[in-house]
Amino acid sequence: MFTRMRLANTAAAALVALPYASAQLNDLAKAAGLKYLGSALDNSELTDTAYTAILSDVSEVGQITPGNTQKWQYIEPSQGTFDFTKGDVIVDFAETNSQVMRCHTLVWYSQLPSWVSSTTWTAAEMTSIINVHIANEVGHYKGQCYAWDVVNEALDDSAAFRDNVFYEVLGEEYITLAFKAAAEADPDAKLYYNDYNIESTGAKQEATVSIIKNITAAGARVDGVGMQGHFIVDSMPSVESIQAAMQSYMDAGVTEVAFTELDVKFSSVPASADGLEDQAAAYATVVGACLAQSGCIGITLWGFSDKYSWVPTTFPGEGEACLYDDTLSKKPAWTAVSSVLAAAATGSAGSTTSAAPASETSLPAAAISVSAASSQALSSSVAVSSQPPATISAAAAVTMSSTEAAVPTTTSAPASMARPKCSKTRKAKRAISPL
Repeated sequence: MFTRMRLANTAAAALVALPYASAQLNDLAKAAGLKYLGSALDNSELTDTAYTAILSDVSEVGQITPGNTQKWQYIEPSQGTFDFTKGDVIVDFAETNSQVMRCHTLVWYSQLPSWVSSTTWTAAEMTSIINVHIANEVGHYKGQCYAWDVVNEALDDSAAFRDNVFYEVLGEEYITLAFKAAAEADPDAKLYYNDYNIESTGAKQEATVSIIKNITAAGARVDGVGMQGHFIVDSMPSVESIQAAMQSYMDAGVTEVAFTELDVKFSSVPASADGLEDQAAAYATVVGACLAQSGCIGITLWGFSDKYSWVPTTFPGEGEACLYDDTLSKKPAWTAVSSVLAAAATGSAGSTTSAAPASETSLPAAAISVSAASSQALSSSVAVSSQPPATISAAAAVTMSSTEAAVPTTTSAPASMARPKCSKTRKAKRAISPL
């Protein structure tokens, strides 16, 4: 198990976080050089006033992604009939609160209306269907979306092209077609390929690199890669593997990358106090890796609270994946993220009273290493983790043992399961790990 986060109680470590001791996550992320730290949002959550009070605070949540209601089944439920009503609600929420809007998603094999998925199409017909859908949806939201997830999860778990209605008719050319249509409909929006299990090096990461190169070679534009980031607490990839994956996408020709659906679940709940420490370290690892890559422009949480997490519905017995618990109290992971961001914002590497062993790799400059003597402070902080960071904040230190760097596994759901955005009340909508 990677080394748990240690909460510093030294004066030097406290000084690092002091300028941002009461700051919220999006403010810290921007001060650290990111464009945003945001969250997904579903329409049903808007009736929860306590939840939306946090979500509408731009100092905490600086970006919004619609969890479901820009997907095909909502936007074009019958051929040629478009309904933007529910998607507009989310976009209006973001605009009202001056939050960046990431729009999601145009072409995905799941959550399709039956008229798309259950009809036999010719290549010409499918080409027209994709072009018309994208022209209408992207055209409707033109100028409102910082970025679009143009194609979502074109690869299956084996890194082969997923067998879906688009691929069956057009082959992999449907991907290029979608990017060309999106670029035409909104030349200013950033266009992303989005997928899961591509956050670290491996077969899917290599296949994603090929997708980027193929889009570019076909004369289309792809600006970014969205790494969904659905992690498991005890199966985290190494910092080096995450950074290498991001760099491979930049080298392939995109101008930016982002974590688009971040959460870190427990395989068994309730989590122990030690488990919460490990989750905090896992979140800090991801945030630190993003900060170390100049092309990583932002982080989107796939819901910020366990109250509306998709995990328990899709994976019974698992969960507690978010930064806030189901009572909307901040968890140790929130403090870890805020501390890593604060350290990066101040440009400080913190204070260390003892050197890490050569076999351990410290987080990039965003993380702060402190002595094991402060471990008792973290143990006590777990019990009061619902308090705001001003009472327990300090620089976080996360190191990961190189012996565990070989586990680049993220979440994959059973073939019969479907995945909605964070909600215990929502039915699972997809066959694998998250959108």
